[in-house]
Amino acid sequence: MKKTIVAFVLALWALTACQPPQQPPSFLATDITGAEFGRDFRLTDHNGQARSLADFRGKVVAVFFGYTHCPDVCPTTLSDFAMALQQLGPLAEQVQVIFVTVDPQRDTPDMLKVFVPAFNPNFLGMYTDEASLKQLANEYKVVYQKNALNTEDDYLIDHSAGTYIYDRNGHLRLLMPYGSGHGAIAQDLKVLLSSP
Repeated sequence: MKKTIVAFVLALWALTACQPPQQPPSFLATDITGAEFGRDFRLTDHNGQARSLADFRGKVVAVFFGYTHCPDVCPTTLSDFAMALQQLGPLAEQVQVIFVTVDPQRDTPDMLKVFVPAFNPNFLGMYTDEASLKQLANEYKVVYQKNALNTEDDYLIDHSAGTYIYDRNGHLRLLMPYGSGHGAIAQDLKVLLSSP
């Protein structure tokens, strides 16, 4: 009887040993797992509620820095994420998209409340004061600078265009380049949503 059990255990071990090692997930975006930046944020959402990354634990979180007067990059990115979430169907409820303004001078909470949810009612616009924004941009390695200044209230802002994506545990995993398209976004979100 002992010989039979030993033989069974050895056979089971041999089968397990033949299995290929589990491969890390394959992403279309840039995999930045283990990055030492973008660790957290302290912002106010467009409803006036103070927020941090921990508030969204259990969800995949996408963080994009932009501004409401942006002529191209920002609306395109928000549209791509909105379409990606449509592709996800019910899984979309497990994703939170956050738009952080780099233009606190013009992007009031009321402005964010109109602009951001126009793409998807669950998207959140977030803001902070200029000094805290500089610290946050440094933490996230985001650059932004006023450009084409016509008047004090009429200007464009050059800014980083990638989107940071966190897994359900609040770990920074991906940098989604601008222009990736909704299909690539949806695919990578599915991979993260299927991970424990």
